[in-house]
Formats: sequence, structure tokens, C-alpha cells
Amino acid sequence: MSEPTRRLAEFASALHAELRHLSDSIGTLLVDTFHYLALFALGATTVWSAVDAFLGMVHRGRAGLGDLLLLFIYLEIGAMVGIYFKTTRLPVRYLIYIAITALARVLIELVSAEHRTGMDILIVSGAILFLSFSVLVLRFGSSRFPSNGSLADAKSGKRGHRGTLAPARSGQDDV
Repeated sequence: MSEPTRRLAEFASALHAELRHLSDSIGTLLVDTFHYLALFALGATTVWSAVDAFLGMVHRGRAGLGDLLLLFIYLEIGAMVGIYFKTTRLPVRYLIYIAITALARVLIELVSAEHRTGMDILIVSGAILFLSFSVLVLRFGSSRFPSNGSLADAKSGKRGHRGTLAPARSGQDDV
């Protein structure tokens, strides 16, 4: 290969590497910007909905058990958004907790408002039991089979919440 051809090939290769690095950087910036905007919107909407529900309870002058469970759902959504904001991991367990709480609200409505008994209550109770078992399996998997990233954090001494060592976690219960 002649010297000018070799230099042209090196220049093209270097230019290609620079363009790839630039596009990766811009893509990462756009994705991170979208994540932060979406998290802020989700967090703000959750707070707005929780305040609206609370003001509705104040206006009625009472809060029922279903209303309190709804506030717990908002609390779990807020916690999930906060965890994702800090760690960029979405804890699946929080989604299951939200589903359990929502099913508990349905169960309360079935029993108290409609005075229904029978198969409806059994189905909702079975769904709550199944979801509870799912949380147990995820927790067992997280402690029994920690992911490599969390082991590396623990070995490096990376600190987690409140200065404690980051707990060994598995990617199995994170999305």
C-alpha cells in the first residue's frame, strides 16, 4: 500500500472513531435528558395526584381505608421514582407492592361497599397471595444470587444509603 493511501486510511479510521464517540456522547445526553424529564414529570404528577386525593379527604371530612391505601400507592410510586432517579434501576418489588395495595383496595370495596362474598373475594385474595409469594421469591433470589455489579461495589467499599455499604443486590428484581 502506498504512503498516501495508508495515511488516508488512517485519517478515515480516526475520523470514524471520533464520529462514533461524538454520536455516542450525544445519544447518551439525549437519553439521560429524557430520563430526567420523564422522572420529573412522573414525580410531579404523583405528588399532584396525592395532594388532590388528600384535599378530597379533607373536603369530605373523613378518610376511609381505601383512601389511605391510595395514599400508600402514591407513596410507593414516589419511592420507586426516587430509587430510579438515584440508581437508574427500577425495583420490580415496588411494582408488586403497588399491585398488592391496589388489590387490597379492590378487596375492601368488594367486602364493604358491595357486600359480595364468594368467588370474587377468593380470586382477589389468591392474586394477593400470588403476588406476595412473588416478592418472597424475588427477595430470596436477590440475597441468594447477587449480581456481579453489586459485589464489585461491596468489594470496592462503595457507600450506599446513609453511609452503609451498598447491599448485595440481584438484577433479578430490577428492570
